[in-house]
Amino acid sequence: MIPDQVRDRPAPIIVTALFGRQDQAWFNALRRAHYPPERNVIDAHLTLFHHLPPSATDELKHRLTRETRGVRAPKAKVTGLMHLGRGVAYRIEAPELEAIRGGLCAAFSTLLTPQDATRWRPHVTIQNKVTPVPAKFVLTQLSKDFVPRETEIAGLATWLYRGGPWEPLSRHMFA
Repeated sequence: MIPDQVRDRPAPIIVTALFGRQDQAWFNALRRAHYPPERNVIDAHLTLFHHLPPSATDELKHRLTRETRGVRAPKAKVTGLMHLGRGVAYRIEAPELEAIRGGLCAAFSTLLTPQDATRWRPHVTIQNKVTPVPAKFVLTQLSKDFVPRETEIAGLATWLYRGGPWEPLSRHMFA
């Protein structure tokens, strides 16, 4: 439960891509298997933006609706694993999604944090906040059987970040 004083405070917005049901289940199962349970408070996700100000809410929703309504879902592929030092992620290749993000970057350029203004490396983190040794072990194990695979991007979503699990703000589904 979020205390009222935290709930009433303006919260930064996170923007993610939404996976299709089967892909979401696959990523979530990997996350449950490898993420420290006490830190695994949200589903697996593909972050487009980590921190947009609440003042951008209306314009962001408008732009995300325009990018998704009646638009075919962008093609995406899981292309490999990434070592994060203290975790592991699956690298995602999605040129059409990258173009959508690029347009949003241009529209919100003056509002972007340094993290969001740098080059985007699309990925889904399935392990984080561990020491380097277990991270390297998981990377090695998952690399043995890795085969690139298509993944479905079903939509885009916005969330409010209040320090714990994310609070849903809006969903914008592709056709």
